[in-house]
Amino acid sequence: MGYDAIALKSGWDEYGIAYTRPTTNVHIRDVYLQSSSGSGLAFGSEMSGGISNILAERLHLHDSFTGVKVKTARGRGGYVKDILISDVEMENIHLAIEATGQCESHPDDKFDPYTLPIVKSSTFKDIVGTNITTAGKFSGIYESPFASICLVNVSLSISFDPSTSWVCSDVSGFSEALPRTMS
Repeated sequence: MGYDAIALKSGWDEYGIAYTRPTTNVHIRDVYLQSSSGSGLAFGSEMSGGISNILAERLHLHDSFTGVKVKTARGRGGYVKDILISDVEMENIHLAIEATGQCESHPDDKFDPYTLPIVKSSTFKDIVGTNITTAGKFSGIYESPFASICLVNVSLSISFDPSTSWVCSDVSGFSEALPRTMS
């Protein structure tokens, strides 16, 4: 494994936009993931051709810097949308869930800094975690806020300072806890 255990990508800046080959209709299931310096599951930051219709379920993420991460930046264009991540167990994770619009590296100076990515319709459902340092960090882009980010039944045991467990800016969505049913 390299930096991220699993990374979904679709091209970098103007090259990904021009090539127009999105990563779509991907199903990830029943995996154990670890990445001490990166993410267990990552989307981007090279996502300019688009990433959509992703289902990741029954994941076990452990001993990693970040559990699940969405990465993008100004100049990328493209989109990350219609993502469902469900039935996840995390343990010994520094940052459980992150979505950031501040991955500012570019392959060259030909990118258009006014081309903005779209991040929307991502659901994180039925996630439990133990020994988590920070629950979540969502830092969108002011000109293109991340939208429809949904947290459903996310229960993370914070091992550090709970007052900073969630950090959010330029993002909209909701969270809810549904009653659990026994089957």
